[in-house]
Amino acid sequence: MTEDMNQAEVNNYEVGDKVNATVVKVEEKQVQVEIEGSKKDGIIPISELSSLHVEKASDVVNEGDQLVLQVTKEEDDLYVLSKRKADAETAWEEAKRRFESGEVFEAEVKEVVKGGLVVDLGIRGFIPASLVEDHYVEDFEDYKGKTMSFKIVELEQEKNRLILSHRAVLDMQKSEQKQKVLSEIEAGDVLDGKVQRLTDFGAFVDIGGVDGLVHISQLSHEHVEKPSDVLEEGQEVKVKVLSVDRDNERISLSIKETLPGPWTDIADKAPVGSELTGKVKRLVSYGAFVEVFPGVEGLVHISQISNRHIGTPHEVLEEGQEVKVKVLDVNEEEKRLSLTMKPFDEQAQQEEESYSMPEENTGFSLSEMIGDQLKGLKRDE
Repeated sequence: MTEDMNQAEVNNYEVGDKVNATVVKVEEKQVQVEIEGSKKDGIIPISELSSLHVEKASDVVNEGDQLVLQVTKEEDDLYVLSKRKADAETAWEEAKRRFESGEVFEAEVKEVVKGGLVVDLGIRGFIPASLVEDHYVEDFEDYKGKTMSFKIVELEQEKNRLILSHRAVLDMQKSEQKQKVLSEIEAGDVLDGKVQRLTDFGAFVDIGGVDGLVHISQLSHEHVEKPSDVLEEGQEVKVKVLSVDRDNERISLSIKETLPGPWTDIADKAPVGSELTGKVKRLVSYGAFVEVFPGVEGLVHISQISNRHIGTPHEVLEEGQEVKVKVLDVNEEEKRLSLTMKPFDEQAQQEEESYSMPEENTGFSLSEMIGDQLKGLKRDE
């Protein structure tokens, strides 16, 4: 009776069945196991240990390991088993769940192959080079053994095709960070940023996960011909938020607003009585506006342009002309600068001097002329 009971506990497995087994010996090209509930032992050929290429069986299993295996062949005295197929069945189920849910998970890069990376999820997962990072990578050798986060982007079990992407994870993280920044920033905020790229019309600056545009007019208080004249990609800058369009995910920024204004400390730079050189920017009926510092224009009233009377500033000045001026008054708060050109009006001074010279050079005075006439009258008498 005991023999009958013992006999009943022995299972006869068929191809495709899963069995629990213990590793009893690890050879170079195969593994020997004891199968639970069976008098027959089993072997696992090295090709059936993993979905990846295996050099030595000891790279995958050790003596004493408990394994779930699938029967692939039955011989008289043993079963031929596969760890790869047993793992794959469970792995495909898990992969389908992850694919449908969009789950992000971590896995170790096992191989670097032509065109990308390979991970072992119980099944072979492939990451094309274009899906590894969000930027170009020339050499992937350093990625072997690295644990990275992935999403499954393609799954076709019948074709044994499983495509993973690390780039999709990065894109998702960027999108989340972008929404966070968009929801938190307000017009008027002053932030640190990094110049990402330059265009003809301005610069795009990363302010922590989202790019904002600094229009060329907002780069400096001075006129800028092209952004590359004042900025370079990768440069750290301070920016002020001008406006936030959350619906269209657009942010307008200014570097100019974070810089000292051209009128800041103007009283120190141009104190009353100081002499400066400037350029005539505009001529108006009542005078001339002269730029003495970038962004700082002062008015030379028509009465202060010349030592002689002039009808219009155009008589003696033209736009773009370089002139010398003297500061008469400065008001930083009202951004007003009063200038005069009179001390430097050499032409008027020369004309005045030349006009007075005939009288000085005659050597005659009115009294002398009258005296001579009186002398003549006395002689006639």
